[in-house]
Amino acid sequence: MEEFDELVLDTFLENQDKLFSERVASSREEAEEFLMDCLAVVVDSLSEVREYLDESGMDVSGMSDDELTEASEVFPVEDGRYLIVEG
Repeated sequence: MEEFDELVLDTFLENQDKLFSERVASSREEAEEFLMDCLAVVVDSLSEVREYLDESGMDVSGMSDDELTEASEVFPVEDGRYLIVEG
């Protein structure tokens, strides 16, 4: 089971409107529960984002790194990690 630290939870709380039209969480506890329910993952690099999305069936072969970062499922965390949430 994935564990989400405060930085990841805060990143999701601040940017959840990137993926969802309505807020799905308003506290760290709600965010953690939501992320666990939808099997979100945290990866350490953009190459791992590419690999994860490719393995999930998304065609990322023609996407630039900027396009990957801007994908609605991808939430860059300020420490260089990435949260991936499939909506």
